[in-house]
Amino acid sequence: MTDQIKFKPVRKAVFPVAGLGTRFLPATKAIPKEMLPIIDRPLIQYAVDEAREAGIDQLIFVTGRGKTAIVEHFDTAYELEDTMRGRDKSLEALEPTRIQPGNLVTVRQQVPLGLGHAIWCARAIIGDEPFAIFLPDELMIGRSDGTGGCMKQMVEAYNQVGGNLISVLEVPHEEVSSYGVIDPGKKLDGFGGALTEVKGLVEKPRLEDAPSNLIISGRYILQPEVMRVLENQGKGAGGEVQLTDAMARMIGTQPFHAVTFAGRRYDCGSKTGFVEATLALALERPDMADEVRAMAKRLLGV
Repeated sequence: MTDQIKFKPVRKAVFPVAGLGTRFLPATKAIPKEMLPIIDRPLIQYAVDEAREAGIDQLIFVTGRGKTAIVEHFDTAYELEDTMRGRDKSLEALEPTRIQPGNLVTVRQQVPLGLGHAIWCARAIIGDEPFAIFLPDELMIGRSDGTGGCMKQMVEAYNQVGGNLISVLEVPHEEVSSYGVIDPGKKLDGFGGALTEVKGLVEKPRLEDAPSNLIISGRYILQPEVMRVLENQGKGAGGEVQLTDAMARMIGTQPFHAVTFAGRRYDCGSKTGFVEATLALALERPDMADEVRAMAKRLLGV
């Protein structure tokens, strides 16, 4: 049984944050899209919090020009903090933005050559360790039943089976052509039906050709060998180096599984998904819920 094997722990996470955010222009002309707030926390903060919950302590940001605000968000703001202390204001709201010195590393992706290229830019820091990947505009919210966030669930599965894992979600079958989906193999016992062998990956299949309704949802745990695959990989769809292509080449050479996330996903890379996430999270906050419901009724005229 694999539960007796000790796999290398997942200590590092890569956050590809060099994108231009063109779908949110003009808001993202001077502000990174990862700094757009869902209520009072920027998207990147939700992803970092999820990584920390999963026990990951080294954060690697793959950035680009005009993205310094992301790093500054996790730095000490001396003037702000000194002013707040002088006014006897609590600094509690800033606690999640504090990173232990040395645990945040940045590398530059000088040219926009796609997700696979962005991950490859972190190769020297990853070294020979397994690592997680977070796409911050995929906002993953765990259930309140103690199962934890998406990456925590994935790390728990990784500690049992090792290899490579991707997070997936079930969607209505008629929606599969908008996503990358997995070709599923057998389900593993002892994981509540949440862990499935991956036989293949299909990007935006035609409805009649889709092998499943399990879509890839922006969280990964990969072995360092993927860097060597990306090193020699040419451009794929859209003229970019595609991470999906590299992962597909690794299937069959290493264990590869999908974890069906027990929680909710909001596509904050789209405007409607961003608004949905803001409303959904606001309705769950005791300090806001009643006012937001009343506001919605006024707007709807009900």
